[in-house]
Parts: sequence; structure tokens; C-alpha cells
Amino acid sequence: QEQLIESGGGLAQAGGSLRLSCVVSRRPPGRTASSYAMAWFRRAPRKAREFVALISWTGGSTEYADSVKGRFTISRDNAKNTMSLQLNNLKPEDTAVYYCAADLVRIGTAETEYDYWGQGIQVTVSS
Repeated sequence: QEQLIESGGGLAQAGGSLRLSCVVSRRPPGRTASSYAMAWFRRAPRKAREFVALISWTGGSTEYADSVKGRFTISRDNAKNTMSLQLNNLKPEDTAVYYCAADLVRIGTAETEYDYWGQGIQVTVSS
């Protein structure tokens, strides 16, 4: 079973930047990094988990939540088996646990599109 491992979270000031990364480990034979569509979701305190950004298998297509458009950038380097989310111009309302998600065949803004999930990584933005 694939395992998604997130890194790069932490504390930032409002207006600052952070970079999150996600790696797909324990891939079965025959599957490469480009086998997976990937996305980021987040859960803020006392709120439901919400979509943040997605990227297609080869990176040719991306989509963002309106709340992060123009501030966050999702990217992937399949040769390095790494998918990243650059968070710029952070706001206190970006404070949340961020989750990496992946799926072999589906892609979309709903949690149900993704079979594989990371454990989440905390991002805290101070005002």
C-alpha cells in the first residue's frame, strides 16, 4: 500500500512563505510517480477538510481553491518523485493541517476522488 509522506510545514508570519512537499513511497512494482494524480487538502481548526490544489499526472493541469489562487502554487517533479505546494503571502486563515492526497485514476476537488492520504502536516500563520 502506498504511503504519502509530507514535509515542510511549520510556523510563518502573515505575508511570509512556506513550501510543502509530498513523496509517494512504497509504490508497487510498475508504478511510477507519474502514475498518480495528486492534490492538497487542509483542515482548519473546527472546520471540515477542504480542497486546496490539485495537479494532474504529468503536471500539465492544475486547479486551485479560490481562497488560495494567486498565492499558492502546486508543482511536481516526477523524476524526483516529489510534489510540492509553495505557499506565498500567507494569511492567518491559512492555518491548518495540510494533507497530501493521491489517486491512480481519479482527479477532482472532492476528498472521495483520492484513495491515498498522508498523515497531515501543520501550517501555522501568525498575524
